[in-house]
Amino acid sequence: MKPVLLAADHVTSPARTPWGGTRLARALKRGLVSGEQAIGESWELSNGPDFPSRLEGSGVTLAAFLAASPEGLGREAALGGTALLVKLLDTAEALSVQIHPGDGDPALGPGESGKPECWYVEHAEAGAGVWLGLREGVGRDEVADCLERGLDLSRLLSFVPVEVGDFLLVEPGTPHAIGAGLTLVEPQRVRPGKAGVTYRYWDWNRRYDAEGRRSEQGTARTLHVARAMAVTDWARPRGAAFLAQARKRAGRPDLGGPAKLEGLAGPGGLASPWLEVARLEGSGPLPLGPADSLRSLTVLEGRAVVDGVEVARGRTAALPAGGEGWPLDAHGVHAIVSRAL
Repeated sequence: MKPVLLAADHVTSPARTPWGGTRLARALKRGLVSGEQAIGESWELSNGPDFPSRLEGSGVTLAAFLAASPEGLGREAALGGTALLVKLLDTAEALSVQIHPGDGDPALGPGESGKPECWYVEHAEAGAGVWLGLREGVGRDEVADCLERGLDLSRLLSFVPVEVGDFLLVEPGTPHAIGAGLTLVEPQRVRPGKAGVTYRYWDWNRRYDAEGRRSEQGTARTLHVARAMAVTDWARPRGAAFLAQARKRAGRPDLGGPAKLEGLAGPGGLASPWLEVARLEGSGPLPLGPADSLRSLTVLEGRAVVDGVEVARGRTAALPAGGEGWPLDAHGVHAIVSRAL
């Protein structure tokens, strides 16, 4: 099997992501999507039932392609698909304060999955950041009182300013919200054939019309306060101890240097039992070693040629498992390589 290029215009509607910005259309996917539309999410690699990726030029879904050639899944063939889900996010407004359960949550339905995820910062406006984890001294009672009174929940969370090259792990049980002015790569792990679950604590008291536009006469998005509170890990470390486990600052990529891979999660990066993520940067040959599961390659700048398949800015390729890995030639590239564990 060879690497396959995935369709580049696999984006969600503003009604689904009313917080979306226009930078994906203006920059990363310029010429790949129409106009300068607001895009909150581009599902770069998706094997799930809700919004499956398609191969470039053929219309065949990634799931169908892998079902016909299960050797490309490696060890994940026994699961019937890959657990890897990769998105690009662009935020004109902050997302809701939310949380994901773990796979062991007894409230998950038969078609549902936990959703460990991570964020790599491709672009950040001045002062942009994320809310990740609870502040020191904040417990269940403070959060419950804040939600009951309709107050600003973000004041009870730890705000983390971010810059290009920052990488953050978002483990199940961790409250979080992505702030405005960010473009992120978001690798996630969702069990094959399932839908990843998100619970919302709070959505900034916003209301939207049916088209996803802010409107005082509109409808608030659905909240899941009881479930969000139930899956919160109240005992998780706070402050500097938490950030040491959850953040790696890789800095801006060196596009002019020799091609190299830098671990973000997994070898050379933060410890994670769910995802392995690395940054590819620079120019020149750099063979990608073998892996026992499917990988994604998402290019943010420049281009990479993998076994003859060119992956340019704003594009993602699926790299099948097995074999001896893949020959790669980097051309001023800035890219993210991901796989599910």
